[in-house]
Amino acid sequence: MGKIAKIHGREILDSRGNPTVKVEVTTEGGVTGRASVPSGASTGEHEAVELRDNDPKRYGGKGVLKAVGNVNGPLAKLLKGWDVFDQEGIDRAMIEADGTDNKGNFGANAILGISLAAARAAAMTEKTPLFKYLSRGGEVSMPVPMMNILNGGAHADNSLDFQEFMIRPIGAPNFPEALRYGAETFHALKKLLKEKGHVTSVGDEGGFAPNLSSDEEALDFILAAIEKVGLKPGKDISLALDCAASEFYDKSKKVYYDKKRKGKGEKYEERNAHQEIDKLEKL
Repeated sequence: MGKIAKIHGREILDSRGNPTVKVEVTTEGGVTGRASVPSGASTGEHEAVELRDNDPKRYGGKGVLKAVGNVNGPLAKLLKGWDVFDQEGIDRAMIEADGTDNKGNFGANAILGISLAAARAAAMTEKTPLFKYLSRGGEVSMPVPMMNILNGGAHADNSLDFQEFMIRPIGAPNFPEALRYGAETFHALKKLLKEKGHVTSVGDEGGFAPNLSSDEEALDFILAAIEKVGLKPGKDISLALDCAASEFYDKSKKVYYDKKRKGKGEKYEERNAHQEIDKLEKL
């Protein structure tokens, strides 16, 4: 009943209007698990390969028909008849068949789509939520959310090089209260930005995207917003950053630089790795 009868992939559009892979895994028992593969605006230097078509005539080269073809062709053939409850075996078989360190042959978007769809098919077969199926009876707990409330880098057309400025409600007693801490801080930040004459339009991931003088100023605004709602920075809410530093790293010079200032023809700094670490530690 839990053996894979059919795997079908297709090209869909994600929340940014870019193509991504959707996969359906159907078992012999008639259960179908579905998964859509997420895609970021920027790609880390060491991330697994998201296989794109690079055909300028379709979606600016961002089509994923090659990855879809790998889902419907070699990977579907490889996994037909496989037990959806053997998650580790399914994943290992695809990785070994790919034969690369970064999943560059079949594409991580093809492999991940099948992996997650198979897991969902297994959970649905057992008529249990996915998180319970994956935990295998182990103890589970709600994570502390990391909320992206101010955007820069590839996520926004503004002056900030750091990609995500996040808050972590570490002092909240439970998840509902953590959510409230985050929501109240978000709205307080909006009010503070407006008071200083900044725009409150949002970036790719829903955080505000103002043109500020520096990444340090962005953090100052967030700290002020936390205090404005009666919470204590570092105790009730801590800060987190996703710098996406490979986006403003010059491989040829081996330096980090103020990418957006350089792009505007403004004066900018270059920093080696030690200087960049020093900058981050002083924030």
